[in-house]
Amino acid sequence: MKAIIPVAGTGAKLRPHTYTQPKALLPLAGKTILSFIVDQLTLAGIDEFIFIIGYLGEKIQEYVSQDYPDLKCHYVFQSERQGTGQAIALTKDLVGNEEVLIVMGDTICDFDVQEVLSSPYSMIGIQKVDDPRGFGVAELDAAGFVTQLIEKPRIPMSNTALVGFYKIKETATMYECLSHIFSEKITTEGQYHLTDALQCMIKRGSKIKTFKVKHWYDCGRKETLLETNALLLKKIGNSIHASAQIENSIIIPPVSVGAGSKLINTIIGPHASIGANTSIDQSVVRDCIIGSFSNLHEVVLDNSLIGNDASVKGLSRNLNIGDNTEIDFG
Repeated sequence: MKAIIPVAGTGAKLRPHTYTQPKALLPLAGKTILSFIVDQLTLAGIDEFIFIIGYLGEKIQEYVSQDYPDLKCHYVFQSERQGTGQAIALTKDLVGNEEVLIVMGDTICDFDVQEVLSSPYSMIGIQKVDDPRGFGVAELDAAGFVTQLIEKPRIPMSNTALVGFYKIKETATMYECLSHIFSEKITTEGQYHLTDALQCMIKRGSKIKTFKVKHWYDCGRKETLLETNALLLKKIGNSIHASAQIENSIIIPPVSVGAGSKLINTIIGPHASIGANTSIDQSVVRDCIIGSFSNLHEVVLDNSLIGNDASVKGLSRNLNIGDNTEIDFG
C-alpha cells in the first residue's frame, strides 16, 4: 500500500518561518512535522510514499532523501494549488487501482494505524471540534458509516470534523469522482476538495467508515504549534542529545535539545525544543521552539518561535522570528 502526503502548501499562517522552510519541515518536539507522519506510517509497515510537492519542494526532497534513504519515494509537483482534490488527482498514474493512505502534510494524530489498515472498508479519521466551519464535516449513521460530507459548511450539520487521514480502497472510483468534480466545477472557496470527491463516492455506493483519533495535534499557527510542541514533549519526555554541552544550567523537563547544542548559565524548560548546533547562554527559555544553528544571549523567552540561523541578544518576552534573523535588544 502506498501513502500519499500532500506537502505543497505555502503555510501562510506560519510566516515568516514558511518563507524559508516548508511547513512540513518546521521543528516540533525534536523532530519535524513531516517526520512524525512518516515515522508513524513506516512503523505500520508502509514503505512507499508519494509526496505532492510545490512551494520549496526541493527542501522536502532533500530532507526525505537524507533522513529516510531506504524509503521508496515518488514526487509529484503541484504547479497550481487548486485544493486537495486537484493535488490527489495528480497521483492517479502512480496509484492505479491500489488501495492508498492519504495523510495531509500537517496532520499528526494518535490512533491505531494497523486497525485502520486492516478494515475491509475505506476509512476516514474524525474528531469532534467546537467550531467545524473551517473543516470538512461528516454526518454518520449509527454504525459509524458516513452518510454525507460537506467541506467548510456555513451551517454545520454536525461538529464531527475530518482530521486529514484517509484510507481509500476504491481508488478507481475516487479518481473518477475527482474528474467529476473538475468537470462540474464543484468547488468550495474556489478550491477543489477531496471531501467533495468522497461525497461523490458515497453517492455512487462506496461505503466509507469513520474512526476516532485519540489526539489531533494542530500545527496550523504559531500559537497552536507551540501548544502541540508542549503536548508532544509531555508525551515523549526529555530528549537531550549526547553531544549537547550543558554547563551550569538548569533543565526543567520536558525539553528537547538537539545534537551539538551548547547551554551555558541558562534555564531551559519546561516545553522547550532546541534545534541542533544552537548556542544559548545567560538566558531563560520556556514554552519555545528554537531552530538549529541559532544564537541566544541574555534573553528571556516565553511562547516564542525562533527560526534557524537566528541571533537574538538582549531582553525579550515573546517573539516570532524567522530564519537568518539578527536582533539585538542591547
